Amino acid sequence: MEGKKKGLSLTTQILIATAGGIVFGSLIGPWASNLKFIGDIFIRLIQMSVVLLVMTAVAGAVGSGDGQDVGKMGFHTFKWIIFFTLISAGLGVVLSMLIQPGIGIEIANAEAIANASAETASLQDTLLGFVSTNIIGSMADSAMVPCIVFALFFGTAMGTYTRQSGNRNMVEWVTGFNTIITNIIKAVMHVAPIGIFCLLANVAGSTGFKVIIPMIKFLGVLLLGDAIQFLIYGPLTAALCKVNPAKMPKKFAKMSMMAVTTTSGAICLPTKMEDAVVKFGVSRKVADFTGPITMSMNSCGAALCYVAAIFFMAQSTGIQLTTYQMGMAILLSCLMCMGTIVVPGGSVIVYTFLASSLGLPLESIAILIGIDWFSGMFRTLMNVDVDVMVGMLVSSKLGDLDRDVYNETKVVEY
Repeated sequence: MEGKKKGLSLTTQILIATAGGIVFGSLIGPWASNLKFIGDIFIRLIQMSVVLLVMTAVAGAVGSGDGQDVGKMGFHTFKWIIFFTLISAGLGVVLSMLIQPGIGIEIANAEAIANASAETASLQDTLLGFVSTNIIGSMADSAMVPCIVFALFFGTAMGTYTRQSGNRNMVEWVTGFNTIITNIIKAVMHVAPIGIFCLLANVAGSTGFKVIIPMIKFLGVLLLGDAIQFLIYGPLTAALCKVNPAKMPKKFAKMSMMAVTTTSGAICLPTKMEDAVVKFGVSRKVADFTGPITMSMNSCGAALCYVAAIFFMAQSTGIQLTTYQMGMAILLSCLMCMGTIVVPGGSVIVYTFLASSLGLPLESIAILIGIDWFSGMFRTLMNVDVDVMVGMLVSSKLGDLDRDVYNETKVVEY
C-alpha cells in the first residue's frame, strides 16, 4: 500500500459510482445500455490477468514452502471450506422451508427457456472437468478449477526440484511474475468506479426495479441467509483467532462493495488477497494459497442460493421435495460450488443442471434468470468475505496470523 493521498478512497468512489449508476440508469432508461461496453472493458481488463494471477499465486505458495507446510495449509483450508459450505446449504433448506419463496409466484414465458436442458452436464462430467486434458485450453477458457489443480501439481514439483537442487530461480521467477500480474490488476482497479457506474447504469436502465417485485421473497431468503451466516461465522472466526469481531465490518467494507457491485469472485480476488494481508493480518504465504483456492472452492453464498433455487423451482410448480431430494439438493449445491466459474452469469447453467438432476420442471428458471444479477450480489458477498475468514483460520492455526496488523497497531504491505 502506498502512502495516503488526498481525495476519496477507492471504497468511497465505488460507493458513489454504485448509487450514481443506479440513479442514472433509472432516469435515462434503456439508453443506458450504451454504456455497458465500458463496464465490459473493465471486467475484461480484470479477467485477462485472473488466470495467471491464480496459477502463479498457488504455484508460488506451494513451491516456496516445505511439504509439511503445504499439507497443513491444504488440510485446514479444505476442512473449513467443507464446514462452511455444508452449514450454508443446510441453512438454505431451513429458510426455504420457512419462507417458501416459490409459493404464490405465477410462471410465465416458460418457452423462453424450453431449450435450457440441452447442454446440461452430468455430475460425473463436472467432476471429470476438474482435471484438464490441455492446460493451455483450460487457461484460454478461464476454467479455474483445472488451472488450480495444475498449479498445485506444478508448485509441488517445483518445490521438490528446489529442495533437491538448491536452485530457487524458478520459485523466484514464479513469485516475481505473480507480483507483476498483481501490479497490473492494481493499476486496472483505478478505473473500477467508472466500470461499475456503467455496469449498474445498464442494469437499472434495461431491467428496472419491477423485476425484483415478484422475487422479493427469494431475494429475502438470500439476504436473511447472508445476515445469519455473518452472525455465525464472524464471531466464530474471531473467537478461534482470538481477535475482536467488532473490527470486522469496517475491514470487509471494500471487498464487500466490490462483491456486491461486480457479482464476481474472480474480479474481487486481488482486493480480497491484499486486504487479507494488510487488514486482517493473514500471512502472505497463506493468503496466496487460500485466496485462489477459496475463490473456486468456497462458495457459501452460492450454496445457500442454489438450495433456495431448488426449493423455489419445486414450490413454484407445486412439487413437494422428498427427504432424499433435499439431501441431494445439499450435496449437488455444494458440488456445483466447486465447479462453477466465478464470473457473472455462471449460475444459469447451475440452475439448469440442478433442475434436470432432481427432476424439476425447467419453466421456473426463467424467473431466476431474470433476477440473477441481484441474486449474484448476495452470493458473491458471502463467498468473498468467508474466503478471508478461511484464510484467518488457517493462518491462525499455523501461527502466522499477525494480530498487530488486525488491531491496526502495525502496517504491512502486500
